[in-house]
Formats: sequence, structure tokens, C-alpha cells
Amino acid sequence: MQEEIVENVDQTANVVNSGGKPKIAYFSMEIGIDEQIPTYSGGLGILAGDTIKSCADLNVPMVGVTLLLENGYFYQKIDENGHQIELPIQFAVSDFLRLLPSTTNVTIEGRDVQLRVWYYEVKGITGYIVPVFFLDSNIEGNSEWDRELTKHLYGGDIKYRLGQEIILGIGGIRILQALGYKTIDKYHMNEGHAALGTLELYNQIEDIEKVREQCVFTTHTPVAAGHDQFELSYAKPMLGDMLPESILNDVTFEDKLNMTRLALFFSHYINGVAKKHGEVSRLMFPGYTIDSITNGVHTPTWVSEPFKVLFDKHIPGWRSDPYILRSAFSIAKEEVWYAHMVSKKKLIDFVNSRYNAGMNYEDFTIGFARRQTAYKRPDLLISDPQRLIDIAETAGAIQIIYAGKAHPKDGSGKETIKKIFDIMKTYRDKIKITYIQNYDMRIGKMMTAGVDLWLNTPRRPREASGTSGMKAAHNGVPQFSTLDGWWLEGCIENITGWSIGPEKTEDKESDDEIDRNDLYNKLETWIIPKFYTDRDNWIRTMRSCIAINASFFNTNRMIQQYVLNAYFI
Repeated sequence: MQEEIVENVDQTANVVNSGGKPKIAYFSMEIGIDEQIPTYSGGLGILAGDTIKSCADLNVPMVGVTLLLENGYFYQKIDENGHQIELPIQFAVSDFLRLLPSTTNVTIEGRDVQLRVWYYEVKGITGYIVPVFFLDSNIEGNSEWDRELTKHLYGGDIKYRLGQEIILGIGGIRILQALGYKTIDKYHMNEGHAALGTLELYNQIEDIEKVREQCVFTTHTPVAAGHDQFELSYAKPMLGDMLPESILNDVTFEDKLNMTRLALFFSHYINGVAKKHGEVSRLMFPGYTIDSITNGVHTPTWVSEPFKVLFDKHIPGWRSDPYILRSAFSIAKEEVWYAHMVSKKKLIDFVNSRYNAGMNYEDFTIGFARRQTAYKRPDLLISDPQRLIDIAETAGAIQIIYAGKAHPKDGSGKETIKKIFDIMKTYRDKIKITYIQNYDMRIGKMMTAGVDLWLNTPRRPREASGTSGMKAAHNGVPQFSTLDGWWLEGCIENITGWSIGPEKTEDKESDDEIDRNDLYNKLETWIIPKFYTDRDNWIRTMRSCIAINASFFNTNRMIQQYVLNAYFI
């Protein structure tokens, strides 16, 4: 069996290395590659998985590196009072991944920590393979604390997080070399979690400029708290001689090792994940040249089965070239509506059978699903319940489906979930609201395809990009969102969806009251009447979402931009 594994890995390496092509190593703390492999928490991990899938489809020579995270982020249960309960995920690793014989080690606080690696292959539409390697410290001989380091995504304390990042960055470079990938041309850090890999490269090469030539960095958050930093008082002992004194001034801030600054310092190409996010990042980190490449989603993954049938019939070749979805304008409206209703019935049947929601196929259904945290304002829609009820009584019935996890340490996020439950129970006879527990890829696919309107309410300018609305667009579902992240590029008012609040804010944060009033006014006067009384134009908007937004906001286009701007293949 081991010989078979080695042979398979050698064959994979030969595919990636064929023709003397450059090679890209893509590092991400989380990778959502398969809905049965729970090694992700949300948008960052799903983007990583979609990126790798498009590289496989486009024959881009990439390898992925991440942590095993065998207990995942957490399994979410919510009790009848709206209290979130976090449980470890039970994941049978060997059912999905293959253990390889190659090993390596890292040093943490002077201890040698042994690492092994699991293998998963992503096969593109032409059969091209991109391997993904999952690092695992749960090995006999390691201390109990060290064995836990690759078990929980974003778990533990700040010291635990630094231990994880040592394994991902430094251990990731070393495991690739142990696997035979000795001539990687570009190391792409998907967020700052992998930035310590630059120190490993620097210790090997001892030339700052040569390290920079090899490194690419994508930053994903305009929120200061989202940039990891570690007190030097414990970062130095944990890293030992891996952190040279000569660069401390360049990679620290307020006596803390800042992972974003470390990645910025050692990268020749840096980008944000939307045009607006690029602007915000340049203001946050003056002195660096920061480009932007707007995110996308992997089209074949997020198009629902009914729309796959529809696209196969009318737009053959869409899987390999999502750009041709532009011709969706030519699909008959009744066929678009039929495909949507098949997806909608699947979602409604799910919430009715699982949660006794009593929802109807024909009623206007709004979906909101993302990480439950304050700046995303999950409760903005229901912040004036009586007004929402009045709108439903005058403009037409409204159903709301929520989903999303709050970080275990995010008290305000947990309180928001409880608030949604309180309103759900208080007004159950007036408006139908349900909350799907344990949001994951499978539920995400159902929701983005099955609702009639996708709602997103981040407080500007804190949304780096956002990709859930792109997934909805691939299924003809319009987005209703504040003008931030990708929606500044994707919103054509009343054509691909609708905006919430003013466009020109002079970079001031959103005003909740202004946004709330705009949200309710547009629902009442534009959106719900269009759905119920002008179905022909509603379906025209659905086709516009596919033809205009899905054809552009996909990871095939995104990867082509990375190849040209960052990888230079």
C-alpha cells in the first residue's frame, strides 16, 4: 500500500513538474475542497478550495498546503433559546485522505515537533491533477500540546495559533521539499497565516530579494483585528533563531510580530481581493504597492443541478469557459424559472422537514448566510420587526432563511444568533423565519441556489470581497447588499440586484439607520412588487445575474489574472 501511495505521489509530481513549467505552492490555513472534508470555516477556506479547483481545470501547475484540522472548526448546534453550542467534528480522515510516508519537523520552543502529511488530489475537467497536502502533528512522540496543534481550526489561545502558523509556514516549506518539490517558483500566501514560511526561505537562501522574487501575498481583511500579531516576548522563544534581529523593525508593530507585515516585507506581488479592498489596503499599509484581483467562485461547484442541465442544453462548454455564460440572455425565461423553482423546492422541503418551518414554495424568500459577527449586521433586516411585517402585509409575503456560525469567542456574534431566535419565536405567526444550523458547503449550495434574494449587509468598508453573492448569481439569484467588496463592481441597480445605502460615503462607516431605511424602502417599493407583479422582469434580472456577474466573478478569470500578474507563467 505504501509503495502504491509513493508511486501515485511521484506520478502527481511528474504531472505538476511536466515540461519544465514553473510551479506554484499555495498556502492556506483552511481549504474547503470537498463538502465531506470539514477543513474550513467559511469564505477564506472555500475560496482556497475554489482556487485549487480552477487551477486543476486550467492546467495551472500548483500544489496546495494546509493543516489537517481533523476536528474542523466546530459542529454548531443551537438550542431552543438561540444559544450556540460548539462540538468537535467527527471526521474519519483516512476515508478521504491518504497518509504519505514523507515526514518533516519544525522546532517550537526548542522542541522538535514531528510532522506527517496526508494527500488529496483535485482532478480538473481534463484530468489534470493538483495535489493538496495536509500537515498533521498528531504523532506518537510529540507532546500532547504539540499533537493538538493540527486538530482545531482557529482554536485555542494565541500561543496555540502561533504554533499552528509555525507548522503551516515553516513546516509547509519543509514538507514540500521532503516530497521532492525542490524548485517551486512561487509561494502564494493566502492571508498572513502562512507568512512564517518566508523566514524558512530566508534562512535557506539568505537573500531578501531572492525570497521576494518567489513570494506572493493575498490579504483578505480590511479589519485590523483580522491581521495576526504575536507578542515578541513569546514569539521569539517559540521561533528561536528563525526570526532574525536584522528584520525586526520591518516586520513588527508595537512590539508584536505582525504576520501581515512579515508577508508584505518578503513579497514581490501583493493584492487585495476586490478593487475597493485594494484601495483600503494601500491606506492601511502605506509604502507598499498593493494591487487588486477580485475574488471569484468555482463555477461547476456552485451551479446547482437544475442550472447545470439548463446550461448544458443552451451553453455547452460553460464548465471550462464560464465567460460564455454571457449568452444566458438567450435562454427562455420559463426555463430559467423552472430551474430556479426546482432548486427552491429542494431548499424549502429541507427547512420544512428539518425545522418544521411551514414555508411555501411560492412566497418570496430571502437568504442570509455567513459568519455571524457584528460588522456583517445579520440582524439589520429584522431590526424593525413591525415594519418588516407591514411590508409583508402590503407588498407580499416574506420568508427568511438564516444560517452561519459565530466564532466561539465572539460574544456579540452569539448574541445576534440569539436575537434572531427571539424574533423568530416572537413573530412566528406574522412572518416565517428559520435558522439552519451548522452551515457548511452543502447547505451553502442549497441556499445560494434556492432563495429568491441573497442579502448581504456588511458595514462599509469592512467587507474585503464576499463571495456568497457570486454563488447566488451563478444560479440566477439577485443580491441585495451594501456597496462594499465585490458588490461595488457587480451591482447594476435593478439589473443584477440592488444596493443598500449610499454609494459615496467618503470612506465613512455605514450608518445603520440610513441603511435600514433604504433596505426597507427598496424591499417595499422595488424588490417585492417586482417579484410578485412583474415576474417577466424579475426573470430578466435573474438572467442578468448569470450573464453579467457569473460570467466574470468566477475563479477561472481570477486564476488567469494571478497567472499574468503574480505567477508570470
